Amino acid sequence: MTGVKRTGARSERQRGRRPVAASWAVGVDAGGTWVRLRARQAGGRVLALTLSAAPARDLPRLISGAWRRWRLRPATVSALVVATRGVWTASERRAATAGLSPLARRVRVISDVEAAHRGAFGGGPGVLVLAGTGSIALGHDGHGRWERAGGLGPLLGDEGSAFWIGRQWLAALARRGDAAKVRRLALAPDAVARVAAAAPRVLGLARRGNREARSISAAAQEELARLGIEVARELRLTSPVPVSWAGSLMGQAQFRAGVWRALRRRGPAIAPRPPREDAVTAALELAVHLGEARRPGELTRRL
Repeated sequence: MTGVKRTGARSERQRGRRPVAASWAVGVDAGGTWVRLRARQAGGRVLALTLSAAPARDLPRLISGAWRRWRLRPATVSALVVATRGVWTASERRAATAGLSPLARRVRVISDVEAAHRGAFGGGPGVLVLAGTGSIALGHDGHGRWERAGGLGPLLGDEGSAFWIGRQWLAALARRGDAAKVRRLALAPDAVARVAAAAPRVLGLARRGNREARSISAAAQEELARLGIEVARELRLTSPVPVSWAGSLMGQAQFRAGVWRALRRRGPAIAPRPPREDAVTAALELAVHLGEARRPGELTRRL
Protein backbone atom coordinates (compact mmCIF):
# COMPACT_ATOMS: atom_id res chain seq x y z
CA MET A 1 0.00 0.00 0.00
CA THR A 2 1.22 3.49 -0.80
CA GLY A 3 0.87 6.49 1.42
CA VAL A 4 1.06 4.41 4.61
CA LYS A 5 3.84 5.16 7.10
CA ARG A 6 5.48 1.97 8.28
CA THR A 7 6.43 1.65 11.93
CA GLY A 8 8.16 -0.87 14.22
CA ALA A 9 11.41 -2.70 13.58
CA ARG A 10 11.64 -1.69 9.92
CA SER A 11 11.31 2.01 10.70
CA GLU A 12 14.01 1.60 13.34
CA ARG A 13 16.33 0.16 10.70
CA GLN A 14 15.42 2.93 8.26
CA ARG A 15 16.55 5.47 10.87
CA GLY A 16 19.83 3.59 11.28
CA ARG A 17 19.10 2.16 14.75
CA ARG A 18 18.76 -1.45 15.73
CA PRO A 19 15.55 -2.37 17.57
CA VAL A 20 16.05 -2.65 21.33
CA ALA A 21 14.28 -5.31 23.42
CA ALA A 22 11.86 -4.28 26.14
CA SER A 23 13.91 -2.22 28.58
CA TRP A 24 14.58 -2.86 32.25
CA ALA A 25 14.94 -0.53 35.23
CA VAL A 26 17.17 -1.86 38.01
CA GLY A 27 17.64 -0.76 41.62
CA VAL A 28 20.53 -1.98 43.76
CA ASP A 29 20.99 -1.68 47.54
CA ALA A 30 24.65 -2.44 48.23
CA GLY A 31 24.86 -2.78 52.01
CA GLY A 32 27.62 -3.95 54.29
CA THR A 33 26.42 -7.56 54.41
CA TRP A 34 24.17 -8.08 51.38
CA VAL A 35 23.70 -6.64 47.91
CA ARG A 36 20.06 -6.69 46.86
CA LEU A 37 19.03 -6.19 43.25
CA ARG A 38 15.53 -5.69 41.88
CA ALA A 39 14.68 -5.27 38.21
CA ARG A 40 11.42 -4.35 36.50
CA GLN A 41 10.76 -4.78 32.81
CA ALA A 42 8.68 -2.25 30.92
CA GLY A 43 5.97 -4.90 30.60
CA GLY A 44 5.81 -5.43 34.35
CA ARG A 45 7.99 -8.50 34.88
CA VAL A 46 10.07 -8.30 38.08
CA LEU A 47 13.33 -10.06 38.99
CA ALA A 48 15.08 -10.08 42.37
CA LEU A 49 18.43 -11.31 43.57
CA THR A 50 20.37 -11.15 46.86
CA LEU A 51 24.14 -11.64 46.91
CA SER A 52 26.85 -11.49 49.55
CA ALA A 53 28.40 -8.04 49.82
CA ALA A 54 31.64 -7.27 48.04
CA PRO A 55 34.12 -4.38 48.30
CA ALA A 56 32.95 -1.25 46.49
CA ARG A 57 35.56 -1.72 43.77
CA ASP A 58 34.00 -5.11 42.92
CA LEU A 59 30.45 -3.80 42.57
CA PRO A 60 30.59 -3.46 38.74
CA ARG A 61 31.76 -7.05 38.45
CA LEU A 62 29.05 -8.25 40.83
CA ILE A 63 26.29 -6.43 38.92
CA SER A 64 27.67 -7.72 35.61
CA GLY A 65 27.29 -11.22 37.04
CA ALA A 66 23.63 -10.49 37.77
CA TRP A 67 23.17 -9.36 34.15
CA ARG A 68 24.57 -12.71 32.95
CA ARG A 69 22.36 -14.61 35.35
CA TRP A 70 19.28 -12.71 34.17
CA ARG A 71 20.44 -12.72 30.52
CA LEU A 72 20.32 -8.95 30.30
CA ARG A 73 22.47 -6.72 28.12
CA PRO A 74 23.47 -3.16 29.05
CA ALA A 75 21.57 -1.92 25.98
CA THR A 76 18.34 -3.32 27.42
CA VAL A 77 18.86 -1.74 30.86
CA SER A 78 17.34 1.70 30.47
CA ALA A 79 18.35 2.87 33.94
CA LEU A 80 20.39 1.61 36.88
CA VAL A 81 20.24 3.27 40.31
CA VAL A 82 22.76 1.99 42.84
CA ALA A 83 22.46 2.87 46.53
CA THR A 84 25.81 2.16 48.14
CA ARG A 85 28.17 3.12 50.92
CA GLY A 86 30.80 5.84 50.78
CA VAL A 87 29.25 8.19 48.19
CA TRP A 88 28.46 11.34 50.18
CA THR A 89 30.22 13.89 48.00
CA ALA A 90 29.61 14.81 44.36
CA SER A 91 33.10 13.60 43.40
CA GLU A 92 32.51 10.24 45.09
CA ARG A 93 29.22 9.84 43.21
CA ARG A 94 30.84 10.77 39.91
CA ALA A 95 33.63 8.24 40.42
CA ALA A 96 31.18 5.47 41.31
CA THR A 97 28.95 6.36 38.36
CA ALA A 98 31.89 6.21 35.95
CA GLY A 99 32.70 2.67 37.05
CA LEU A 100 29.11 1.54 36.57
CA SER A 101 28.29 3.46 33.38
CA PRO A 102 29.00 0.54 30.98
CA LEU A 103 26.22 -1.46 32.63
CA ALA A 104 23.19 0.59 31.56
CA ARG A 105 22.07 3.41 29.30
CA ARG A 106 21.64 5.69 32.33
CA VAL A 107 23.27 5.30 35.74
CA ARG A 108 22.75 7.14 38.99
CA VAL A 109 24.57 6.48 42.29
CA ILE A 110 23.24 7.58 45.69
CA SER A 111 24.05 6.76 49.29
CA ASP A 112 22.46 3.62 50.69
CA VAL A 113 21.09 5.55 53.66
CA GLU A 114 19.53 8.13 51.32
CA ALA A 115 17.65 5.32 49.59
CA ALA A 116 16.58 3.94 52.97
CA HIS A 117 15.29 7.38 54.02
CA ARG A 118 13.36 7.75 50.78
CA GLY A 119 11.90 4.29 51.29
CA ALA A 120 10.91 5.10 54.86
CA PHE A 121 9.38 8.55 54.36
CA GLY A 122 8.70 8.80 50.63
CA GLY A 123 10.51 12.13 50.43
CA GLY A 124 8.80 13.63 53.49
CA PRO A 125 10.35 14.92 56.74
CA GLY A 126 11.65 12.65 59.45
CA VAL A 127 14.69 11.03 61.06
CA LEU A 128 15.86 7.62 59.95
CA VAL A 129 17.94 5.59 62.41
CA LEU A 130 19.90 2.95 60.54
CA ALA A 131 21.79 0.25 62.39
CA GLY A 132 23.12 -2.86 60.76
CA THR A 133 26.81 -3.64 60.39
CA GLY A 134 27.30 0.13 60.72
CA SER A 135 25.12 2.96 62.00
CA ILE A 136 23.97 6.44 61.03
CA ALA A 137 21.04 8.80 61.54
CA LEU A 138 19.80 10.82 58.57
CA GLY A 139 17.11 13.47 58.66
CA HIS A 140 15.19 15.63 56.21
CA ASP A 141 13.05 18.65 57.06
CA GLY A 142 10.70 18.29 54.07
CA HIS A 143 12.00 21.55 52.57
CA GLY A 144 15.29 20.45 51.04
CA ARG A 145 17.55 20.41 54.07
CA TRP A 146 19.38 17.25 55.15
CA GLU A 147 21.42 16.46 58.27
CA ARG A 148 23.34 13.37 59.30
CA ALA A 149 25.03 12.07 62.43
CA GLY A 150 27.39 9.12 62.64
CA GLY A 151 28.18 6.97 59.63
CA LEU A 152 31.94 7.39 60.00
CA GLY A 153 32.75 3.69 59.75
CA PRO A 154 34.15 1.17 62.21
CA LEU A 155 37.38 3.04 62.95
CA LEU A 156 35.84 6.40 63.81
CA GLY A 157 32.17 5.74 64.49
CA ASP A 158 29.37 3.21 63.92
CA GLU A 159 28.17 3.79 67.47
CA GLY A 160 25.45 1.36 68.54
CA SER A 161 25.83 -0.80 65.41
CA ALA A 162 26.18 -4.56 65.18
CA PHE A 163 29.94 -4.06 64.81
CA TRP A 164 29.98 -1.83 67.90
CA ILE A 165 28.05 -4.39 69.93
CA GLY A 166 30.29 -7.23 68.75
CA ARG A 167 33.42 -5.25 69.56
CA GLN A 168 32.21 -4.44 73.06
CA TRP A 169 31.38 -8.10 73.67
CA LEU A 170 34.71 -9.36 72.34
CA ALA A 171 36.57 -6.83 74.44
CA ALA A 172 34.76 -8.20 77.47
CA LEU A 173 35.78 -11.75 76.47
CA ALA A 174 39.39 -10.63 76.17
CA ARG A 175 39.29 -9.18 79.67
CA ARG A 176 38.05 -12.55 80.92
CA GLY A 177 41.04 -14.39 79.42
CA ASP A 178 40.03 -15.12 75.78
CA ALA A 179 42.49 -12.57 74.35
CA ALA A 180 44.18 -15.01 71.92
CA LYS A 181 40.88 -16.01 70.33
CA VAL A 182 39.73 -12.40 70.08
CA ARG A 183 43.05 -11.34 68.55
CA ARG A 184 42.77 -13.99 65.81
CA LEU A 185 39.31 -12.69 64.97
CA ALA A 186 40.47 -9.07 64.96
CA LEU A 187 43.26 -9.86 62.49
CA ALA A 188 41.01 -11.76 60.04
CA PRO A 189 40.64 -10.19 56.56
CA ASP A 190 36.87 -9.91 57.09
CA ALA A 191 37.18 -8.77 60.71
CA VAL A 192 34.41 -6.14 60.56
CA ALA A 193 31.80 -8.59 59.27
CA ARG A 194 32.89 -11.31 61.70
CA VAL A 195 32.81 -8.95 64.69
CA ALA A 196 29.36 -7.67 63.65
CA ALA A 197 28.16 -11.27 63.38
CA ALA A 198 28.51 -11.57 67.18
CA ALA A 199 25.73 -9.03 67.77
CA PRO A 200 22.73 -11.41 67.41
CA ARG A 201 24.25 -13.68 70.07
CA VAL A 202 24.80 -10.72 72.40
CA LEU A 203 21.20 -9.53 71.99
CA GLY A 204 19.95 -13.07 72.54
CA LEU A 205 21.92 -13.31 75.78
CA ALA A 206 20.55 -9.90 76.79
CA ARG A 207 16.97 -11.12 76.34
CA ARG A 208 17.78 -14.12 78.53
CA GLY A 209 19.07 -11.89 81.32
CA ASN A 210 22.85 -11.93 80.89
CA ARG A 211 23.93 -8.79 82.75
CA GLU A 212 26.95 -7.93 80.61
CA ALA A 213 25.00 -8.45 77.37
CA ARG A 214 22.12 -6.36 78.71
CA SER A 215 24.51 -3.56 79.58
CA ILE A 216 26.05 -3.59 76.09
CA SER A 217 22.63 -3.67 74.43
CA ALA A 218 21.37 -0.74 76.52
CA ALA A 219 24.51 1.27 75.76
CA ALA A 220 24.03 0.62 72.02
CA GLN A 221 20.43 1.86 72.23
CA GLU A 222 21.59 5.03 73.97
CA GLU A 223 24.20 5.66 71.28
CA LEU A 224 21.65 5.29 68.48
CA ALA A 225 19.20 7.57 70.32
CA ARG A 226 21.95 10.17 70.64
CA LEU A 227 22.48 10.15 66.87
CA GLY A 228 18.76 10.56 66.26
CA ILE A 229 18.47 13.44 68.75
CA GLU A 230 21.42 15.25 67.18
CA VAL A 231 19.79 15.17 63.74
CA ALA A 232 16.32 16.17 65.01
CA ARG A 233 17.75 19.16 66.87
CA GLU A 234 19.85 20.34 63.94
CA LEU A 235 16.79 20.25 61.67
CA ARG A 236 14.48 21.75 64.33
CA LEU A 237 11.76 19.31 63.41
CA THR A 238 8.29 19.90 64.82
CA SER A 239 7.28 17.64 67.69
CA PRO A 240 6.33 14.82 67.55
CA VAL A 241 9.28 14.04 65.28
CA PRO A 242 8.58 11.31 62.69
CA VAL A 243 11.14 8.53 63.13
CA SER A 244 11.68 5.32 61.22
CA TRP A 245 14.35 2.67 60.90
CA ALA A 246 16.50 0.55 58.60
CA GLY A 247 19.14 -2.12 58.99
CA SER A 248 19.14 -5.61 60.50
CA LEU A 249 19.72 -4.41 64.06
CA MET A 250 16.91 -1.85 64.08
CA GLY A 251 14.75 -4.47 62.38
CA GLN A 252 14.55 -6.35 65.70
CA ALA A 253 11.42 -5.07 67.43
CA GLN A 254 12.64 -5.45 71.01
CA PHE A 255 15.95 -3.73 70.36
CA ARG A 256 14.24 -0.96 68.37
CA ALA A 257 11.75 -0.32 71.19
CA GLY A 258 14.70 0.28 73.50
CA VAL A 259 16.10 2.88 71.08
CA TRP A 260 12.75 4.71 71.03
CA ARG A 261 12.60 4.65 74.84
CA ALA A 262 16.10 6.09 75.04
CA LEU A 263 15.19 8.78 72.52
CA ARG A 264 12.06 9.76 74.44
CA ARG A 265 14.04 10.04 77.69
CA ARG A 266 16.58 12.39 76.17
CA GLY A 267 14.89 14.17 73.31
CA PRO A 268 11.62 15.48 71.87
CA ALA A 269 8.38 13.56 71.51
CA ILE A 270 8.61 11.12 68.62
CA ALA A 271 6.15 9.40 66.30
CA PRO A 272 7.65 6.07 65.17
CA ARG A 273 6.39 4.73 61.87
CA PRO A 274 7.35 1.63 59.89
CA PRO A 275 9.23 2.17 56.62
CA ARG A 276 6.94 2.55 53.63
CA GLU A 277 9.29 0.42 51.52
CA ASP A 278 12.84 -0.88 51.66
CA ALA A 279 15.92 0.74 50.15
CA VAL A 280 16.14 -1.51 47.09
CA THR A 281 12.51 -0.74 46.21
CA ALA A 282 13.19 2.98 46.58
CA ALA A 283 16.24 2.61 44.30
CA LEU A 284 14.12 0.73 41.76
CA GLU A 285 11.45 3.44 41.74
CA LEU A 286 14.14 6.06 41.09
CA ALA A 287 15.45 3.89 38.24
CA VAL A 288 11.96 3.66 36.72
CA HIS A 289 11.66 7.46 36.70
CA LEU A 290 15.20 7.85 35.36
CA GLY A 291 14.48 5.37 32.56
CA GLU A 292 11.34 7.26 31.62
CA ALA A 293 13.54 10.31 30.95
CA ARG A 294 11.92 12.37 33.67
CA ARG A 295 14.43 14.23 35.79
CA PRO A 296 14.00 12.78 39.30
CA GLY A 297 13.79 15.15 42.25
CA GLU A 298 17.23 15.45 43.77
CA LEU A 299 17.42 13.35 46.90
CA THR A 300 20.95 14.40 47.72
CA ARG A 301 21.91 17.80 49.04
CA ARG A 302 25.34 18.60 50.42
CA LEU A 303 25.50 16.48 53.58
